[in-house]
Amino acid sequence: MARDTLNLLQGTVDVLILKTLSWHPMHGYAIAQWVGQRSGGDLALEDAALYQALHRLERKGLIESEWGISENNRRAKFYRLTSAGRSTLKSEVAALRRYTSALFRVLELA
Repeated sequence: MARDTLNLLQGTVDVLILKTLSWHPMHGYAIAQWVGQRSGGDLALEDAALYQALHRLERKGLIESEWGISENNRRAKFYRLTSAGRSTLKSEVAALRRYTSALFRVLELA
């Protein structure tokens, strides 16, 4: 039986992409694979959501792209984090930590 993946909360796709690209430039498929692997298979980036987010992040100047050749010898668009993207990642991670901490304080009340 296939394992179910968790639904991503709105707003988390962008921060997951930024975090992934903080390691090194990647193409879309590699980003989705990295998130899946790092989450132990619990998180999956659907193609439509992934590419919408990549375009949105590029419009905001948080990532940049250029065409290159993938590990499968295919033409692919590679994305990399900009300095503005690094700053945004740092603030978004801090905000998510505050949010999850507050959420669990409420959920753990007896």
